[in-house]
Formats: sequence, structure tokens, C-alpha cells
Amino acid sequence: MDSIRMAKIRVVGGNQLNGELPISGAKNAALPLMIASLLTNEKLVLRNVPDLADVRQLKKILSNHGTKITSPTEDKSFQSAALSFETPTITDTCAPYDLVAAMRASFWVIGPLLAREHKARVSLPGGCAIGSRPVDYFINGLKALGAHIEIDEGYVVATAPGGLVGTMLRLPTPSVGATPTILMAATLARGTTTILNAAMEPEITNVADCLVAMGAKIKGIGTRKLVIEGVKKLHGATIDVVPDRIEAGTFAMAVAMTGGDVLLRNAKSQHLQAALDVLQASGVDIVEESGGIRVRATGERLKAVDVEIDTFPGFPTDLQAQYMTLMTRANGTTKIKETIFENRFMHVAELTRFGAKIEIEGQGATVSGVKTLKGAQVMATDLRASVSLIIAGLVASGETIVSRVYHLDRGFERLEEKLSACGAKVERIND
Repeated sequence: MDSIRMAKIRVVGGNQLNGELPISGAKNAALPLMIASLLTNEKLVLRNVPDLADVRQLKKILSNHGTKITSPTEDKSFQSAALSFETPTITDTCAPYDLVAAMRASFWVIGPLLAREHKARVSLPGGCAIGSRPVDYFINGLKALGAHIEIDEGYVVATAPGGLVGTMLRLPTPSVGATPTILMAATLARGTTTILNAAMEPEITNVADCLVAMGAKIKGIGTRKLVIEGVKKLHGATIDVVPDRIEAGTFAMAVAMTGGDVLLRNAKSQHLQAALDVLQASGVDIVEESGGIRVRATGERLKAVDVEIDTFPGFPTDLQAQYMTLMTRANGTTKIKETIFENRFMHVAELTRFGAKIEIEGQGATVSGVKTLKGAQVMATDLRASVSLIIAGLVASGETIVSRVYHLDRGFERLEEKLSACGAKVERIND
């Protein structure tokens, strides 16, 4: 682990990106889909699963609960592999601190464990330090379903001796964590559950579609209102993990930043239309093709375009750092308002090392475009911020060294390999 944490990425700027970039399966869909396997004693096969640090960590957590994980296919191309998950019996309803602390999404196992075994003891979660992201929404949602919940020495202890019972509940905000957790729990509850103000991101729809394939009865998929009629048992299924819209948006901004012409294979425009609209407004050519989305720089300096972050279908918070990086070289001044997380401007200090001009006031950032960036030694502060520094390095003069790239490995599959295939000078180095 120490060698992984010591790894750095070296970038030499100045090269355009040209060619084709395959988009991997979405981490934010793969993780809850993997967790959904706990709801049945039959086999759930997921195709297009990305090979990421978070996925590997969740495998350990699921194995601790008794899940048998196998690889029915071996795919050595950029296309992500298929994995099979089978939990005949849940052998342990405790998700311990040493497994859960490294990744916030692992807390979501509480929903299926409670639904299937009527009890769960799950450590409070960890993850990127980008905001408080309280688990209150999860806890209150499960309480509404009839669970008794206590906090005991850093663990959430949940019990429902008679099983969960359907109810109507409204989420304070459309949480992408609480929505699938409560949704999964409700599939095995007695009666009907209605979730109001549900998250409607493509990854949530992917999970809901998977649950339906497993025998769940869900109405309103893709909307703010989900209605779930509980069933006694779910069965196995085979489902594809949706392409990663954040990876697609990240690569689109890298192409816009460096110039060039790249096909983002498998990307779906309807999953990131708000971001594509902003890129087009800034002067980037975006063309939808049968194989994905083509992003083409025009050669003209980009225009500054203001953005306000919002839940889907708005401009995603997970692309905020990348877009801010793009706007550091735009013509004019860009205002960016972050509305999802209260501490998601940590990358600003690192971007200024390149010569970027950015001012922060509360939840807003003002970016004054500059004509050139200079290579620098920088440090990744969280998952999405880490890739924004790579993007800056792609156009900065000279050499850029990005440390603490273990953040990057949590959400981007073979990033250096993919970018290098399109002409970038990017390599991983170990001290």
C-alpha cells in the first residue's frame, strides 16, 4: 500500500489528443450494483465492471459477507471485464471499520443486509474529504422502513426483527447514496414504498433496472418519484454497467484543453448533456456518432462560460474541477458556483501553482483565463481534483509531477495508458 501511495504521475505538456478513447463502466454504478448482489442467494453477473481501487476494496467487503466473486470472462482490451457475484448465505452482517473506512460507498451494504437478514452492523464510512456528506439520510430512510437504529462506538447498528415495512418518505436532497440504499432495502420490504425527491442520475437508473431484472417491482425509474412494491425474494440476473459519464466528460475537457480530435467510444450524450452543452458554448465541436461522442477542438481560444453545479440532469459536481481547469485558459472570466459539496475547491491551490488565476468566495469561484500554464509539482487532494491536475499538465509548458495519485486510481481505469494512446506524454513513476 505504501508503494501505491508513493506513486506519482509525470506529465509533459504540449501534445494534442487524437484518436479514440474507450469509456469504462461507471464506478458510481458498479459499486451499488455489486452491493445489490447481497439481496439474492442467486448469481448476479455484471458486465463492463471497471478495474478500480474502489471496486477491489468492495470485493473484499462483499467477500467478508460471504459473497463468492468470479470472473466468467477475461478481457485484456480496454473494455472492462465481467464479474459474477453469488451470496448463497450471508455469513457476517458486520461491515468492519478496517474495510469500510477507506471508501464511503461501502456503507451502502446496510440496505441489503437489513432487507435480507433483518440486521446489520456497519462502520461509519470514509472516502474523499470533500464535504460532510452525513449518513442521516440513510438512517432516517431505513427508520422510516421500520428499522431500529443505534450508533455504537462508530458503528451503525440496525435491526428489523419482523422485516422492513413499506412507507412513504421524502429525501431532503436527491442523494445519490441514500437513494439506491433505500431503494435496495425497499425491494424486500412488505408493502409499498414511495421515495420522493429521489436521485435520478443514470447510475441510479442502472441500479433500478438491475433490481427489476432481479424480480423487483419498481415504477418511476429515471424520475424523482420511485414506487417500490416489495417482493419476498429476488433472483439472479445479468446486467451491463453503464458507461462512465464522468470519465467521458473528463476526457472531453482534456481534448478541449489540448486541441485535437477524439472519439469517446461508448459515451452516451444523454448522460452528460449539460456538460456537453457548456463545452459547445465555449467553442468545442461535439458530434454524436454511432460509436460514441466525437470531441473536436476548433483551434480557436475557448470562451469563458459560467456554470452552476446541480444534480442530474444539471452540470455534475464530479466535473467541476476538470471544468475549472479548462477555464483557466479560456478567453475571459468564468464564474463557477458549487452547490453540492461545501469543500470542493481544494484543487484551487494546486491549480494556482501552474499559474492559474482563481479567486474563491464562499461556494463560488472566479477564474480569470490566462494564455499559458507552466508545469509544476502538485498534489492530488481528492479523486476528481487529481485528474484536473493531469489535464492542466497536458497543456502546461515543461514537466508536471502529480503526487498522491492513489486518489486517481479510485475512479479512473488505466488513465495513463488511455491518454498515451492518443498522443499524451503521461507516465507513472514510483519513488
